Amino acid sequence: MEPGEPLDIRPDDQRWGHSFGPGAGTVNLHYITSGRGRTPLVLLHGWPGFWYDWRHVIPRLQFDASLIAPDLRGFGDSDKPDLPPSEGYTPEVLADDVLALMDHVGFERAVVAAHDLGATVAQTLARRAPDRVAALVLFNPPYPGIGMRRFDPAAQAELWYQHLHAQPWADRLIGYELGTVDLYVRGMYEHWVGRHERLREAELEWIVQFYARPGAIRGSLAYYRARA
Repeated sequence: MEPGEPLDIRPDDQRWGHSFGPGAGTVNLHYITSGRGRTPLVLLHGWPGFWYDWRHVIPRLQFDASLIAPDLRGFGDSDKPDLPPSEGYTPEVLADDVLALMDHVGFERAVVAAHDLGATVAQTLARRAPDRVAALVLFNPPYPGIGMRRFDPAAQAELWYQHLHAQPWADRLIGYELGTVDLYVRGMYEHWVGRHERLREAELEWIVQFYARPGAIRGSLAYYRARA
């Protein structure tokens, strides 16, 4: 994408720089590649999202970074292998995917910016291969130092969805039809977004459409089931 491109273009617009590359094993990962800067940068999304989480950030980094923004396995246009979550969707496996993709694009060492579940993957990546990570930029990160505070009643009132996602029938409930996907995904965004004026209806509709694809909800929940 060239500097100055509109920020609300369709996620399937080829100006984003769509590419595919290898993750760990036989998994094929979709990613966005952009920028002509000197700093290698990896952007990792959260839930409910995919690379499109970074749509307002990517155009602003054109001159500062050479970046990739992958869809983690199970998300977006990346493969969603039918594996037991504890084998195929742990933070360790997802971190290995990112390392393989970094090898593919020639990033020997990169800044890794991530949020939500992507921040867990980023921390795992840094522990597994510290020589490959120049810096971590974490937003809304789960982190080991939180200890037992995450189990406080006030925290659990906000984390109920993680328990739901671990249920074996959750993807069939949430992904039953377009209406249920829209209700659930939209509810997540409307609850968590701090500046609602920044959430454009057209962009939210695209996100819902991606999650309404066959197998999309199931693939995205595999991470939570692996952690559970």
